[in-house]
Amino acid sequence: MTDSKDFNKILKEEFEWLHRHPELALLEIKTTDHIKVFLQNHGIELLDLPLPTGVLAVIRGKNPHPVVALRADIDALPLKEETDLSYKSEHPGQMHACGHDFHTSALLGAALLLQARKNELEGTVKLLFQPAEETASGAEKVLATGMLDDVDVIFGLHVRADAAPGIIYVKPGPDHAAVDRFLIDIEGTGTHAAHPNLGTDPIVASAALIQGFQTVVSRNVDPVCESVVSITHIESGRTWNIIPAEAQLEGTIRTFDEPTRKLVRSRLEKITEGIGTSYGVKTSLQWLSGTPATNNDAALVEFIRKTADSLGYPVKTAVASMGGEDFAVFQQKIPGVIWQIGVGSKCFLHHPEFSADISALPTASRFMAALGERILCQKKEYPSIFPE
Repeated sequence: MTDSKDFNKILKEEFEWLHRHPELALLEIKTTDHIKVFLQNHGIELLDLPLPTGVLAVIRGKNPHPVVALRADIDALPLKEETDLSYKSEHPGQMHACGHDFHTSALLGAALLLQARKNELEGTVKLLFQPAEETASGAEKVLATGMLDDVDVIFGLHVRADAAPGIIYVKPGPDHAAVDRFLIDIEGTGTHAAHPNLGTDPIVASAALIQGFQTVVSRNVDPVCESVVSITHIESGRTWNIIPAEAQLEGTIRTFDEPTRKLVRSRLEKITEGIGTSYGVKTSLQWLSGTPATNNDAALVEFIRKTADSLGYPVKTAVASMGGEDFAVFQQKIPGVIWQIGVGSKCFLHHPEFSADISALPTASRFMAALGERILCQKKEYPSIFPE
């Protein structure tokens, strides 16, 4: 696959097909079948990934080890697309608004490039098309299969919506935040709105909770430790003249380190308990822990920078995002880096008008392939990653 014109055409066709056929987490059946057919048509070996959706393929070089994994995510969002693209979503209420169609297309292209050079590879490349990133469960499911137990290093790609097409971004340490969700139930006593003294108002208690939570970041968290507390859903009452008996609140916290994560959780629990006592209502807080923060290996970040420089690709230091990324789950067991590439969208991720500029696809694909090929030659340079 050396002809740039043909290669770019393939990337464009694959991207447009994927964008037209978005599928939600764990329901990526047609996407999975499409990827398998593409890889098989180009002579790339499929592995038996024991999951309903998702694909794991392998390109075997001259030696079985080292092993590098390249990862793309394949699921879409439950969002109605509002672009005027000629290849817009054909599935109502579903859209690739987070760039997973871009990621998948780039990895398909990288697969072609690596397959063409398999006899020169110093090790093995595994190609992971991961399901269910948006639900933060796909990475865990893949790891649980044991199919990545032999992987020495892993690289992932994510689009950066607000950056010029083709610019590569990377940073050591956390670049995506830990994601946690909370649900709070408040039980008061309902009464006539004209006689509030006869009840205990869960709406007033909710307001106090919301106000109290806003002090956690500003007054409890170290100012140099970035974090977010957001209430995103409030529900209570049915009409204008009745004080309801119940209220529910829902929200999320985003943090970059475990001490801050534990501190914020502790403060929310104590504030919830205290407001319940102060306002005479019963409160319960349910905590739904999500993915940890990503943790990019510093040595591998430098390898990515050097590789980009050698290929003439512009590379800049990424700015950490409060968005989550379940690639962090892989990094808890495998040294790795998730890097970003600009796609010049006028709207941010998870927006119904988000669209990626596919002029960045060839760069993304070729860079992904280069990372996979070159890291296999770096065994002596990274003894902690490639132990004897």
